[in-house]
Amino acid sequence: MKLLLTSNGITNPSIHRALVELLGKPIAEANALFVGTGMYPYPGGVRYAYQAIAGKSHHPFSEMGWKSFGNLELSVLPSIAREVWEPTLRETDAILVWGGDPLFITHWLRASGVDQIIPSLNAVYVGTSAGSMLTASTFVETYTNPRRCSGEPLSAEPIVFPGNVERTCVTARGMGWVEFAVIPHLGGEHHPDASLSNAAIWAAKSVLPTYAIDDNTAIVVRDGDASVVSEGTWKLF
Repeated sequence: MKLLLTSNGITNPSIHRALVELLGKPIAEANALFVGTGMYPYPGGVRYAYQAIAGKSHHPFSEMGWKSFGNLELSVLPSIAREVWEPTLRETDAILVWGGDPLFITHWLRASGVDQIIPSLNAVYVGTSAGSMLTASTFVETYTNPRRCSGEPLSAEPIVFPGNVERTCVTARGMGWVEFAVIPHLGGEHHPDASLSNAAIWAAKSVLPTYAIDDNTAIVVRDGDASVVSEGTWKLF
């Protein structure tokens, strides 16, 4: 498999070059499918999904100059004949999986059957935030309040960050495409759980080696070999 695991998309020239190298062709010659399913469990999630699809997010995939760009909505696929959508998936060059709730996305990847198809493709899997987290065999996510959504965690337990900040730490079964975990948004202003000190506590809950990456860092995986591309900050726990 070829994977590009990011915190916030294609945010700098180094990550952009890594994507083109994995594609083996210019972006203008590549077809892409976008998965925004993970945004729906959030209040206002339907708006966030639209913004990402419409190119109104901070780092819009849809405005990168693809040969074609389509929306792959996982939650509707079980109600559509597989022969309708599977050929398009098999012909794509890049699968762009946006962020949101990783537990929710993993549920619909499995329910749709897309999880069984992706490893057989020549396409590049591009994860953003939760889309990167779910690629591990198991992943750990922190919640203020666990959302009511499809998907069953393996475990849920309290976690306390410095300053007596209480969260629920959920461990869940991921896709198993990589044998390391990802904590996105390291040091991000709007992601206090991923401060460097908190990331160390978070990573200790994982059974896997864990990369904490900021929004200017990505992990490139080709046939199981991982390397870091960064114009920012990252740490391996």
